[in-house]
Amino acid sequence: MDRTLVATSRVEVRGGTLTVTSGDDEGALRVGPEPLIVGRRPGCNLVLADKKVSATHLEVVATEQGVRLRDLGSTNGTFLGDHRIVEAFLTKAALVRCGDTELAFRPGGVERVAVSKSEQFGPLVGGTREMRALFEKLRLVAPTTVSVLIEGETGTGKELVAQAIHDASDRADRPLVVIDCAAIPPSLVESELFGHEKGAFTSSVGKRISPFVEAAGGTVFLDELGELPLEVQPRLLRVLADQRLKSVGANAYQPVNVRVVAATRRDLLEDINRGAFRDDLFFRIAQTRVKVPSLRERRDDLPLLVRRMMERAGKGAAFRRVTPEAIDRLHRHDWPGNVRELHNLVTVALAFDKGSGPIDLAAHLSETPAKPRKTGAAPDTDRLYADWKSDSDKAFFTAQYEATDGNLNEMSRTSGLNRETVRAYLRKHRIGKYRKPGR
Repeated sequence: MDRTLVATSRVEVRGGTLTVTSGDDEGALRVGPEPLIVGRRPGCNLVLADKKVSATHLEVVATEQGVRLRDLGSTNGTFLGDHRIVEAFLTKAALVRCGDTELAFRPGGVERVAVSKSEQFGPLVGGTREMRALFEKLRLVAPTTVSVLIEGETGTGKELVAQAIHDASDRADRPLVVIDCAAIPPSLVESELFGHEKGAFTSSVGKRISPFVEAAGGTVFLDELGELPLEVQPRLLRVLADQRLKSVGANAYQPVNVRVVAATRRDLLEDINRGAFRDDLFFRIAQTRVKVPSLRERRDDLPLLVRRMMERAGKGAAFRRVTPEAIDRLHRHDWPGNVRELHNLVTVALAFDKGSGPIDLAAHLSETPAKPRKTGAAPDTDRLYADWKSDSDKAFFTAQYEATDGNLNEMSRTSGLNRETVRAYLRKHRIGKYRKPGR
């Protein structure tokens, strides 16, 4: 990756200050473009001892529309005046109450925040302000050693963000090892994370090396961190804090030298209040948080994304045959599967393209787009979305396999995923020669 500094432009955000004015606590926050948390637990940016305040109670961040204040699923609620709120934009002086504590908000002046002028950062592309703001933040955080939490809906490209961070870091010449926390059976979580010795349990016929050891000197990417069972989280925290681990069945510790990047589609701050995620693990991993916008929030990137996807598939000239009507239809689609859904659509269209005539990318879009899933949705909604994702992934990798005649290197290049990740999907969905067990 070219690590030269990219030129930047700026956007204006409006922040302010949040000051404790009543209750047993004291303190203040200057609200800027980085999200800040008010709550009872150590690690919050403003810690309140008020017992009616939740572990992570509310979040504030400066935006172009003013300070966005968001309740984090607190037990006793967040009040703006007499009104209990879920989310609000603060533009004028106001009083905010959480528990028995009152916070006075005072608006501040305009703050100019740099955004990249580049439309690309590593494998990521986008010309919208949302994406260029993300690129600038990644440019700054990538060379550091801090742990990063990538937040965003399913299909937004969180794995590509992790890849971009790794490639722009000083660890780029060392491995990037991916752990899909959502795909590990609960009974095997400790073994998959920390490794095991031969004979450690009944089915352990051989030794398994921990991904944290495999990635020595490199980066471990914990995908879907929010799916990690609660009972395993303390041990992961100890590994990260102590930089050493003991595999299942082992007698001695091994040193660990990795940078941790994690991703989640869940709102972990709300999960903390529900008792589904440990706050100490969150604050250990979320030393820096980056949010990947949904495709609905960056629809103006659609033509650029389609063109780049076709170029990466070696069929850049095909973009000239995409009709304006198809692009307009893409703009009106709700994109529940985000960039992954678009990528699948482009791949399938190219796989069956005859090389002439218009390419109607919108041919397979539903007339009534599905609504986006909400973080923390009910389990049945999560299941429906997981089923959709599985079907979508299978269609995508089947088309990839057919279009490349099963060439793993080519599939890796055109999909933007590493070879092991591509192979894992082929095995999971039993595609081509991977229908056979053991391939």
